[in-house]
Order: sequence, then structure tokens, then C-alpha cells
Amino acid sequence: MAEITLLETTLNRTLDAWVDRFARAQWRRATVEGWLFEGAPARRAAEQRLRTAGVQATLRSAYKPLVHHFLEEIDSDQLATVTVRYPVHPLASPRRFLLEAYPLAGLLDCAIEFLPGDENLNYQLALTFKDGRQRQASVWAPNRSHRGCSGATLLSPTGWLRVRLPGAPAVDIDAAETTDYERVLEQVANTVEGHAWPAQEPYFERMDIRVDLPGIEQSLPVGHECISSHEALHEDIYFSLLEIFQRRSGRAAGDRRLQPGQIVPDVRASDTAPRLRIAVSGFERGLESATSQDPASDAAPLEQLDTAPTANRVASEMALLRGHRFGASSRQGRAVRGVYQRGSGPAVFISGGQHANETSGVVGALRAARALAQQADSHFALVPLENPDGYALQRELAARNPRHMLHAARYSALGDDIEYREQPPLYERAAREQALTLSGAQLHVNLHGYPAHEWTRPLSGYLPHGFELWTLPKGFFLILRHHSGWQAEGRALVEQVAAALAQVPKLADYNARQLALYRRHAGALPFEVIQGTACAVSQVDRPGAPVTLITEFPDETIDGEAFQFAHTVQMEAALAAMRAWQTLARR
Repeated sequence: MAEITLLETTLNRTLDAWVDRFARAQWRRATVEGWLFEGAPARRAAEQRLRTAGVQATLRSAYKPLVHHFLEEIDSDQLATVTVRYPVHPLASPRRFLLEAYPLAGLLDCAIEFLPGDENLNYQLALTFKDGRQRQASVWAPNRSHRGCSGATLLSPTGWLRVRLPGAPAVDIDAAETTDYERVLEQVANTVEGHAWPAQEPYFERMDIRVDLPGIEQSLPVGHECISSHEALHEDIYFSLLEIFQRRSGRAAGDRRLQPGQIVPDVRASDTAPRLRIAVSGFERGLESATSQDPASDAAPLEQLDTAPTANRVASEMALLRGHRFGASSRQGRAVRGVYQRGSGPAVFISGGQHANETSGVVGALRAARALAQQADSHFALVPLENPDGYALQRELAARNPRHMLHAARYSALGDDIEYREQPPLYERAAREQALTLSGAQLHVNLHGYPAHEWTRPLSGYLPHGFELWTLPKGFFLILRHHSGWQAEGRALVEQVAAALAQVPKLADYNARQLALYRRHAGALPFEVIQGTACAVSQVDRPGAPVTLITEFPDETIDGEAFQFAHTVQMEAALAAMRAWQTLARR
């Protein structure tokens, strides 16, 4: 399929437009306050340009304004106590603005109290400094009400201007201003909405959305936290387009069976006017990504891998395991490799990489299988990389933005979640079906991950719609799903695995730190905590093994020692589940 360009355009940069506008003679001696989606260095430079023109300007971030207020306008090291009254607005969840203040409770080294306020979109602050000074402050959180791509009415951060002329009795301007950042998403959505797509899914093979624009990229001294407007735009574009195609197909919101094609937002930092290009094309079948070679990770011992291995490394590790080979082919023609080792005990199926941007489970599955292969009579099936097309896309995008969570690589090249695929051709899903048929496994250990830092969609109501529970890290945790009649085995399994995990060095402290910060901003965790590990147990009667243990490590974007720790925990969870199942399984 030849590439077809749907849109190619350059947008006016809002920051430059504001400087040009207010540097004119009629605004001399005016006071300008503005909020937009730009980093601090660019905003400071624009303020200086306006000062040269005789205008007193203060330009702030419209994204996470309270966090930026403490980073940019307060000597936080001198604080003794802080009280924050956060907005509670009828168009947002009650804790939305407290979540938008994340990770303030971890960022400030002082006593901090959060209290709910009213629907006025100002954070009200009461500050006490170590020298006894006290200060009251109000921090504006500019938002607009609008209809989102899902059809719901949303309250989302927006640009804003407040301008007062010298001697004027009131502000001359006090209104929302649509910024270039917001226009990018609007143009993407409008272009896709207005295109004449085929009647049936998939609507295309690959859609590339290339965006180059200024913005915010700032690491924070709290865990793996960062503030990235570019990463957030990737998330907004990807999930907004899923919402558009869900409505077009007549599917319910959040239906993971949707197969629109592979959506690839490629959002890059730039110091020039924003550029946007949208194109659809075919993909080359059976070819590994050009980034599939990595001599360092391909040579390092498996337990020492400090970044996600290449697909070639996964294949070489699989070749070292004895047993019956099986597999399937992905939509793009990549191999989905499996191995089945017959033993005398009850079988367990171990998988990783269903969501291909969750990479620690791939290594954890391989390490667990290698340990099991050295034990007499181990009975297991293994598919360590269920989604090789998504994995290739993750490597492609991570080569430019390794600290972004890159959820465009979460699903398959068809755009669906492999676990929810029901109709032929099954492609990748066929490997899972073979693993369960060959082994007869009644337990599936499905190794997953989730974002290691805050996940937001600022232009779509801030919280990731349908994934609100996942917006903040909360340590390593377990999800146990069982079929009807398997509750006792499922409950016993999760308790035994949690007990084993309590013995893993450093894990209890790691979980405790993340859970404490989560509770300060998100409230009580809706999971039970068993011996230091959060656990959720529920009955889910979808096709598959009667008991499924899903692991969740906050691994997206991590590397180095943090990645080594992640895949070690994944391995230990899989091995603990295997041990427990020897006594719990129905013979």
C-alpha cells in the first residue's frame, strides 16, 4: 500500500504569537499573565523579550500548575508546613485536582495537608516557613469544558490570558486561549473524523502521526517521576483515536477488541513552530525492526539485563530451552515463539509481553523458565513475547523517547488487545491457545507492567479515561482472576505468592514507599494488601485457564538497576506461583 498523506501543516507557536502581540506599543506598561504548555526556559526567555518592550509578563504552565508553582515560584527548601485546598469541580472526579498536584507530597520535605475546596478553579495555599513567616497564595488552574473524542463532556487544562492595562479599573482580558498544543490534538481528531475510511475494520495498516513541537520535559526528584507534555500528547492522541474508531465501529467505549490498525503517534521535542503530519501506509511483513540489534543487551547475562532485550535475544534464549516447540505468526509476520516442557506435576502456562511496552515481564518469564528447566519434572508452557509487532514498535519509538511510556506499543498491529481477540484469524492469540491445549494448564501466570511515573491525558480530562486506577504507581501488585468454582484455589494461590514475595529483598520497602505516596494523592487503594503486596481477586469467566495470576510491576520507562529489580521480582512471582500450584491444582 502506497503512503497517503492525510494532513501536513505547520501551526503558529502560541508563545511567539503572544510575544508579538503584547510587544506592540498599545500594550506598553501592561501586566500580562499567561498559562500555556511550554517549558520554563522558553517561558523565561519570552518574559524577558516582553520586559524589553515595557510589558511586565509572567508566563506559567497550564499543565500541572500547582507543581510548577512550587518548582518555580517558592523556595520550597525553606517551607515548614503547607496546607493545600484543591478544587472539587462537578465536571471532574472529586480528587482530580489533587491527582494533578502529584507528586507534591513526595516533592516537598515538610508537613503537607490536602483538603477539598470548592469548584472555583484555584488552589488555595497556606504556607509557613522555617523562619516563622506565613503566606497565603492562590494558584489558578485554567480549564475548559468541552466535548471529548469519546463523546463525554470533559474539564481539561487549557491556555489562559489575563491582561491589565496601566490605570485600568479591571483586567482587559481574562479568558481561555486555545494554544498550539491543544490545536495539534484538535487537528488530529478532526482529520481522522473527517476521512472516508473503509466500512470494515481494520481501517488501515499503519497510521503515522508525526508531531514536532516545543513543550515540557522535566525530571523530578521523586522515584521515576517526570513532567512531559510530549509524552502526555502521545497518550492523548493515541487513546483519542481509539475512542474515535470505537464510536465509528459502533463498539462500546473501551472495547479492547477494536481493530482499527496500528496507530503510531511520534511526538518529538522541537524549538520551532509546531509541525504535524498524518499519513497512512502499509507495513512490511516478516521483517524485524531496524532497531532490533543491540550488542550490549544481546551479550549480557539474562539476570543482568538493564534494558529490554531485542527480539533476537528472546529467540536465542528460547532456543536454549528443551521441549516441544510451537508458535504462531503475528499480523506483520513476526514469529511468536513458544516451548512446552512436559513434567509429572500440574502444568503452568507463563507468558509475557502481551502489552509490549511492559518489558520486564519478558525477561522475568525467560528467567523463570530457565530456572524451571533445571528442576526435575517441571511441567510448563512458555510464551515470553506474545506481541512481537508491538515490541518492535516500542523499540522504534523508545529509540527517540526512552523515558516515555509509549502506549501506542501496548496493543497489536491490528490495534487490539491480544487477550480479547475472539475471531479468526487469531494470529498471536493462537500461540496462547496452543500453550493451554498442549499443557492442559489450569493456571496462567501472565506477567505485566504499568507506568513507572504518572500517566495523564491532559487534553481529555487529565486522567486516562478507562484507566484511572493506573494513573499513579503503587508498587508491585497482583491481580487474580478465576472462573466460577475456582475461588478457593485462586484465593489460596494469591496468599501463598504474596507470602513468598514478602521474602524478596527490598520489595516490601519499595511497595510501602509507592503506596504511601499513592494514598496521599489518590486516596485509599481499592485493593487488599497481603503481606505488603496489593492484591485484587475477582471472578472473570473469559476463555482461558480457570485461574490467571497477573503480575503488575511499574516498569514502563525504567532501565538500569531498576529494570533488573523489576524482572527479578517478576521471576520470583512466577516461581512462587509454580510452587504453590503443585499443592493447589486439581489433578
